[in-house]
Amino acid sequence: QVQLVESGGGSVQAGESLTLSCTFSGSTDTRYRRGWFRQALGKEREGVVTKDSALNTVYADSVRGRFTMSEVNAENTLYLQMNSLKPEDTAMYYCAAGIFVRWGRDALNPVLYKTWGQGTQVTVSS
Repeated sequence: QVQLVESGGGSVQAGESLTLSCTFSGSTDTRYRRGWFRQALGKEREGVVTKDSALNTVYADSVRGRFTMSEVNAENTLYLQMNSLKPEDTAMYYCAAGIFVRWGRDALNPVLYKTWGQGTQVTVSS
């Protein structure tokens, strides 16, 4: 059974940085794609960054240039380095895994991902 566990959230001031981690376990299926999503209060869950079926890293326009996703395969860990944080980045952040065939921005659709972590809160104050 695939499991995802996030960590690293917290409260920061605008302009500061945070790094989130997500440990993936329970499968060695290389078809899985893993990414980061977020959901702010009263808003729909949205894709932040993920890998598409061609293994390209796809970023949402709102975070491109500020956020960087990386992974350490030997540790089965996915990271999200968030720089220059803004109050509008405040949300619950989730990592998720899914098997799908999508390219580019289509891979950011949350409905494609069947396994989710418990989430970690990020709060950015001005």
